Amino acid sequence: MILSSQLIFSDDQAITATAISTNVVDLGVAGTPYGAVAALHQDVGKGAKVPILIQVTEAFTNLTSLTIAIETGSTVSLGTVVISKSVLLADLVAGYQFPVDVLPNEIDERYLGVRYTVVGTAPDAGIITSGISMGNQTNVTGA
Repeated sequence: MILSSQLIFSDDQAITATAISTNVVDLGVAGTPYGAVAALHQDVGKGAKVPILIQVTEAFTNLTSLTIAIETGSTVSLGTVVISKSVLLADLVAGYQFPVDVLPNEIDERYLGVRYTVVGTAPDAGIITSGISMGNQTNVTGA
């Protein structure tokens, strides 16, 4: 996988409590073309698929599950959930990739990031790397 440093949400971010990604991407503001009466509608999920990688790089401990939400917002605090997935502790081992391959449609706010919500006891260990990638390599077992 190839990740751009400008499009990384979490670069080996330790998740010990509910938090948003270390980095939030500024998608900019859609402008108004010359002579038009209204600004363009921004939707980065439409058109070509935009691959996203959310991968555990160190196994988690203690928690019951971890909910990963891709969020947008008009500020870096985010707040609008675009897609959300929960994963049980047993699956949160190094190499696990969350089941979100591409950004969905309807991403039309200025900021984009990831929120990690801890369910149960706060973990002592657990690290995630996430970002927009050039394409995802899937983990194959038994090969």
